Amino acid sequence: MRRAVYPGTFDPPHLGHLDIVKRSLKLFDKVIIAVAENPRKSLLFNVDERVDMFREMVKPLGDRVEVKPFNSLLVEFMKKEGVDIVVRGVRLFTDFEYELQIALTNLKLAGVETVFMMPSQEYIHISSTIVRDVASYCGNLEGFVHPYVAQKLKEKFNCP
Repeated sequence: MRRAVYPGTFDPPHLGHLDIVKRSLKLFDKVIIAVAENPRKSLLFNVDERVDMFREMVKPLGDRVEVKPFNSLLVEFMKKEGVDIVVRGVRLFTDFEYELQIALTNLKLAGVETVFMMPSQEYIHISSTIVRDVASYCGNLEGFVHPYVAQKLKEKFNCP
């Protein structure tokens, strides 16, 4: 069985993330979405909220997708899961430079290979930062996030 891990903070998860998961399922039998707790970042949602939102988003994909939290080096989580391939979404060249450093570090630390995927054109402009910014002004999130995530953002920002 070909399995991969798709890691990130996903604060919040958006349609670009979902696009990467769906397209990863064309290459892998199973994708584990690894939601990082990441206490060094100032996050809008805690790890349990982010896991909950992503689980709701991937329900239609069935048991080929799992969503799990982690609070360790990614390679340690991957060892525990018995997976040695990571999937990373790359939107821009600037993303690639940073992601390449991490990929090479993971390869050196634990022999983990990285597959880079670009989001589909309709999602390439979406980032969690942009989603949080739009949501903070109670803007329309249609086309950016799953309806469940939109509701959670409305609640977080006390939007009507």
